[in-house]
Amino acid sequence: MNYEVKKIDKFSFIEEGTGEPLVLLHGLFGGLSNFSFLVEHFKHTHRVIVPLLPLFDLDIFHTTVGGLQKHVQKFIEVRQLSNIHLLGNSLGGHVALVHVLKHPEKIKTLTLTGSSGLFENGMGDTYPKRGDKEYIRKKTQLTFFDPAVATDELVDEVFEITNNRLKVIKILALAKSAIRNNLGDELHQIQTPTCLIWGNNDIITPPFVGEEFKKLIQNSELHFIDQCGHAPMMEVPQAFNEILAQFLAKHN
Repeated sequence: MNYEVKKIDKFSFIEEGTGEPLVLLHGLFGGLSNFSFLVEHFKHTHRVIVPLLPLFDLDIFHTTVGGLQKHVQKFIEVRQLSNIHLLGNSLGGHVALVHVLKHPEKIKTLTLTGSSGLFENGMGDTYPKRGDKEYIRKKTQLTFFDPAVATDELVDEVFEITNNRLKVIKILALAKSAIRNNLGDELHQIQTPTCLIWGNNDIITPPFVGEEFKKLIQNSELHFIDQCGHAPMMEVPQAFNEILAQFLAKHN
């Protein structure tokens, strides 16, 4: 994805297209590239914005789901966004949920895919000795139904993170924060129209998690995609984009 990464103050982001803002929040091992198919499709109908979450830039006390939510809130204020279609994958979905619970007024719709916030299986509580790339490859492949989606480039990105002691500490801090920050008792407060797009073969946030979100979020709809894991927008982009486009069209 060869889009310009813009920088304003402490914020780095991609912004393409015009129309109502579609803000995309990536997950714990994610990045801007996770949304390449989504950006390419929706930049023709929406102002697609992908902020780079500061997973490794916050001090350790603010390396939490709440700390990331505050970053997103400040970003929305700086960019003066409103009528936002907010979408989050994995940890990004968790951040989106916390944001909607705290600041629902500027959010027009919410889309969650493989979101944490209720239950998730992580990549593991411990990491092997630095340099064990095959371990990281196998763990990265578990994100997808089709292991081939875990390209060498993607494995290299995850390997670089797990080979950096400080980054590992922050990844573990965020993973523990996500587990502690269970939103089961609060989700009934959400009134925002919500679309849940789930991989039927997601082993990190299994299908029952999507069903539980559907049960707890009143104004929500749930879509399962077969032969798909934890990141549907990467693994089955055409099916994902069709579901999302239909949902957004209903709330335009």
